[in-house]
Amino acid sequence: MPGSSRDLPHPEVEELVLTDVLFALSDPPRLAIVRQLAEGPLTEVSCQAVGGEIPKSTRSHHLKTLREAGVIRNVPHGRQRYVSLRREDLEARFPGLLAAVLGPEPERAATPAEPDPDLAR
Repeated sequence: MPGSSRDLPHPEVEELVLTDVLFALSDPPRLAIVRQLAEGPLTEVSCQAVGGEIPKSTRSHHLKTLREAGVIRNVPHGRQRYVSLRREDLEARFPGLLAAVLGPEPERAATPAEPDPDLAR
């Protein structure tokens, strides 16, 4: 499929490198972006909607690092760009990685665990 000059390169699933993905996820602002994409009701959001209150140049750098590592997809849509988490691609290449890095789902984390009656003895 021919790309336009606005299309950005994204690594194929088989090209994803674990150390690159872990490096991209190791920075707290980038991890916050990934959490926002993972927990939000939308799978795709405008670039301006991610990253919170950080300068545009810093947000662009974080999005580029995440895209080049294969964590997110950044595609043109009219005059905007949309960003989505490559959850299925990451799960196919590194099963369980996102779940391990992002931790339990918020609903599960908020529910206290039942005490083990065998441990109380």
